[in-house]
Amino acid sequence: MKKAIQKKYVKVNNIIAETATLLQGGETISLYGLEGTKPVFEKKIDVIFEDEHIAIVYKPAGILVSGNKFQTLENTLPYNLNKSSEPDALVQTLPVHRLDYPTTGLLLIGKTAKAVILLKKMFENKLIDKTYTAVTYGEMPIKGVIYDSIDEKDATSAYKVLETLKSERYNFLNLVELYPKTGRRHQLRKHLASIGTPIFGDLDYGIEGLISKGNGLYLHASNLKFKHPITCEKLDITAPLPKKFKRLFSTF
Repeated sequence: MKKAIQKKYVKVNNIIAETATLLQGGETISLYGLEGTKPVFEKKIDVIFEDEHIAIVYKPAGILVSGNKFQTLENTLPYNLNKSSEPDALVQTLPVHRLDYPTTGLLLIGKTAKAVILLKKMFENKLIDKTYTAVTYGEMPIKGVIYDSIDEKDATSAYKVLETLKSERYNFLNLVELYPKTGRRHQLRKHLASIGTPIFGDLDYGIEGLISKGNGLYLHASNLKFKHPITCEKLDITAPLPKKFKRLFSTF
């Protein structure tokens, strides 16, 4: 069943706010209604953390974060999250970053206008640490940093190999922690492919003849670490690895 919710926009000191609007403190934040409705996708997702200002949810594989389609994670949020009681509460809560369609893991959500603005600024200033876990194939050093531009923009990713298995077909399978220092589209997937160790199950950047098509992409947004934009509480949230990872690496 589809429910309808009224869209709204935000004004800061009587000026319509953009995503890059920076709050200094003491501003007046107002919500205004707009005509139009947006459907609610009644799909249950796991809510890892929630308060009046933000939420962290678990994104399953095979769903877009947002877009023009009905079945997006953004459209599930009214069904899964509690309405904030703050004066600048958003009618439609908003994801403040993205995960690829096949990627699983933690997604950060803003529930108020102020929280969305501050979280986006924190991402711009690299104040939110993201850790991913992936399975790669091929031989790779135990740790390293990849500097390789993407779409003519600087891009940097660090990695550390947690465990390696010998594989007859793939030579090696590696359980890897990834620490993106920038946020380019498909950055981790492109960077790992660039050093000859693509992510297992990557249909776009895998090595021809070695692409596994049966179990999806082995890339998981496993940890978020940051200071709460409103309460200043230090948050360190981890999402357990999907079962398909554990089938390969039983110690995890």
